Amino acid sequence: MKTITESSMITTLRHDLPASLVVFLVAVPLSLGIAMAAGAPLASGLIAAAAGGIVAGWLGGSAVQVSGPTASLTLMIAGLVHTYGWRATCFITILAGLVQLVLGAFKAARAALAVSPAVVHGMLTGVGIIIALAQLRVVLGGDPQHSTWVNLIELPGQIIDAHGHKVMVGVLTITVLLLWGRAPRHVRAIPAPLAALVVAACTAWAFGWDVTRIDLSGAITAWASPELPQGDWQLVAVGVLLVALLAGAESLLCCVATDATHPGPRADLDRELSGQGAANIVSGLLGGLPVAGVIVRSTTNVRAGARSRWSAILHGVWVLLFALCLGWTIKLIPMEALAALLVFIGIRTISLGHVRKVHGHNEVPVYLVTMVGVIAVGLAEGVLAGLALAALLALRRLTRVTVDKRPAPDGRLHATISGSLTFLGVPRLTQELRTIPAGADVELDLNIDFMDYAAFEALHSWRLDHERLGGTLTIDELHDEWYTMAASGARMFPAKSPPKAAHHWRLPWTHHRRLATGTTAGQCQLTRGADEFHQHLAPLMRPVFTELARAQQPSHLFITCADSRVVPSLITSSGPGDLFTVRNVGNLVPRANSGTADNSVAAAIEYATRILDVRTITVCGHSGCGAMAALLSGPQAMSGLPELDRWLRHGDSSLARLGGHDHDLHSGDALDELCRLNIQQQLENLRTYSRIDERVRAGQLKLVGLYFDIASARVHVVPSPASSAPEPSQA
Repeated sequence: MKTITESSMITTLRHDLPASLVVFLVAVPLSLGIAMAAGAPLASGLIAAAAGGIVAGWLGGSAVQVSGPTASLTLMIAGLVHTYGWRATCFITILAGLVQLVLGAFKAARAALAVSPAVVHGMLTGVGIIIALAQLRVVLGGDPQHSTWVNLIELPGQIIDAHGHKVMVGVLTITVLLLWGRAPRHVRAIPAPLAALVVAACTAWAFGWDVTRIDLSGAITAWASPELPQGDWQLVAVGVLLVALLAGAESLLCCVATDATHPGPRADLDRELSGQGAANIVSGLLGGLPVAGVIVRSTTNVRAGARSRWSAILHGVWVLLFALCLGWTIKLIPMEALAALLVFIGIRTISLGHVRKVHGHNEVPVYLVTMVGVIAVGLAEGVLAGLALAALLALRRLTRVTVDKRPAPDGRLHATISGSLTFLGVPRLTQELRTIPAGADVELDLNIDFMDYAAFEALHSWRLDHERLGGTLTIDELHDEWYTMAASGARMFPAKSPPKAAHHWRLPWTHHRRLATGTTAGQCQLTRGADEFHQHLAPLMRPVFTELARAQQPSHLFITCADSRVVPSLITSSGPGDLFTVRNVGNLVPRANSGTADNSVAAAIEYATRILDVRTITVCGHSGCGAMAALLSGPQAMSGLPELDRWLRHGDSSLARLGGHDHDLHSGDALDELCRLNIQQQLENLRTYSRIDERVRAGQLKLVGLYFDIASARVHVVPSPASSAPEPSQA
C-alpha cells in the first residue's frame, strides 16, 4: 500500500511538474516586459518571479495561485523608481512586505475584499491604457514618456512616421499574439507570449534586422543592497502602504477568483497575505520587483493541471535556473518585441465583460472615475477617487426610499415602502407620505431591511395624524407585531424589521390577511395571489426561471394524490425544475398489463424515464386519503360516481393486501394501514413496466415510497414491499 508521501510524490510528478513548466514559459517573457515597463532593471522581473513562485508558493495559503511581478503595479513602481531610484524602491518593497506580514498576523485579509470590484477593474483598465500607450511608443521606434497625455498626443505623428525594422518586429509580435488562438490545438500548447517572442527573435536574426537587444550579463549576480529612500518620509510611508495594500488586495482577489476554477482545498486568505509579505521581503532584499498573485499565471497553472503548491514552487525554481544559467539567451529577444507584448497585455486588461457587470449594478461611475483618475492624475489618486465615490454611492443608497401607492380592488389604498429607513431618508419619506389623501383606508407594506429611530418616529407621527383625520392604517402581518412593540417603547434588538419569511407564500389564503380581507370569490383570491407573487417572490425567482426557461431537467418523478393538502414542493423542500409531478385520486399507478390501463399515468412514466431520464420515482400517499376511505366503504360509497368507481378499481390490489392483515375494516387504523399499503402496492405496479424494472435491476433507477401524516406535518419513508417484484409486462 502506498504511503501518503509516495502518493504526493506521484501527484507532483504527474500533474504539478508539467504545469510548472507551462507557467514558467509564460512567466519569463511577462516578467521581463513588466520590469521594462516599470523602468526597473530587467533582471528584477526574473528575481521577483522566482521569489514569488518559491516563497509565496511555499508559505502562501493557496494551493494553485502563482505569484510574481504584476502589470497592475507597473505604474506605481515606475513612479517610485523615478522619484527615489531603484535601490530605494527595493527598500520600499521590503517595508511593504513587512506591512503585509503584520496584516496577515492580525487576520485582516478579509477586509481587502471590501474594496469595490468596480474600483479594481477601473484601476486595471487605467493601468492597461497607460502601459499600452507608453510601450506603443517603443514599438514605433521612440522612447516612452512619463506623461500619458504626451504619449497620446504624439502618437499620431509616430504612426505616420512609423518605419524600420523595430516597427516590423513589434507588428510581427502583436500579429502572432492575435492569431495564436486560431492555431491547431497541439500547437497552442506553447504559450502565446513565448511563441510571439520566439518568432520575432528568429525573424529578426534571420533577416539581420536592426533592433534593440537586451543584455542581462551579470545582472542577476551583480547584487546591490537596498538603500533608504531620500525625501519626505510621509510620502515614503504612503508609497509603502499603497504597494502593500494594492499588491495584497490583488493577491486576495486573485485567490478568490482562482478558488472558483479548481476543486482542491480553499485558500487561507490570511496565510496568503502573510506569504505575499514574506515574498516581497525576499524579492526586495534580492533586488526584485514587488510581488502579488497574478491571475494570468494562476489560471494557466490550473488549466495545465496543477494540483498542489509544488507547481508554483517549481515554476520559481525554473525561473531562477533560467536566470542563472541561460540569462545570456535574453539578448536574442528584441526589446521592441517585449514592448509589443506589453501593448497586447495592456489592451487585454480592458474587459468589456467587466464593464457590463458594473453596469448591471449601477457602478459605472465608480469604474470611470477610477480609470480616468489613474490615467489623468496618478494611480493612488485614481484609486482614492474611486473609493470615495463608491462610499458616496453607498451612502446615497441609504437615503433611497420609495413609496409605491396604488388602489386595491376593495377600495383601499395599498402603499409599499421600500428601502433602508434611516434619518437620511426621512425627508423623502415624509414627502411621499404627505401625498396620501387624508381619511384614506391604507394598507401599508414595509418592504424594508432597516429602520432607525428617526425614520420610525417620522412614520409613527404620520400614522397618528392620519388616523386623527379619520383615516385607517393596516400594517402587513409580518411587521404588525414588531411595529406595535416599537411604538410601545420596547427595546428592539436588532433594530431592524423582521425579514420576509421564506414560507410566507406557502401559507393558505386564509392565513394571508391581505388576500383574505374583502375576498368573496376564488377567482379574486387567485388574481390577488398572483399579484402577491409578482410583487414579492417573482423578483427573487426571476433569475431561476430565466435559466429554467431553456429546458427542464428534473431528477425525480413524483406521483402523489390530488388532495389539496399535499403540496409536493412544500413537503420535499424542492423548487422549480426539481420534480416532474403526476397527481391523481389516490396516487394510483395502473399496472402495465391491466386491461384498463390509464394512458395519462403511463404517458407520464414513459416521458419521465425515456426523455427526462429521471433517476428516482417516488410514490407519495398521505393520511386520511379520501380515495382509500372510499375503497374501504365499498361500492355504495361511489354510487352515482361511475368515473371515480372505474378509476378506483386500480386500488383493489391495495385493498386485497389489507385483507391479509388483522384489522377492523371500519376503524381509523385500517384507513391508515391501507394508505401505507397502497404506497407499497403502487411501487410494485411500477415494476410491471419493463423499462422501469430493467433500470431498477441495473441500479440506474430507485423507487421510493413516502407517507405524509397531515396532522403531525411529518413525512415518513415507507419500506419497499417485502414480496418479490411482479413479472414485468412487455408493454
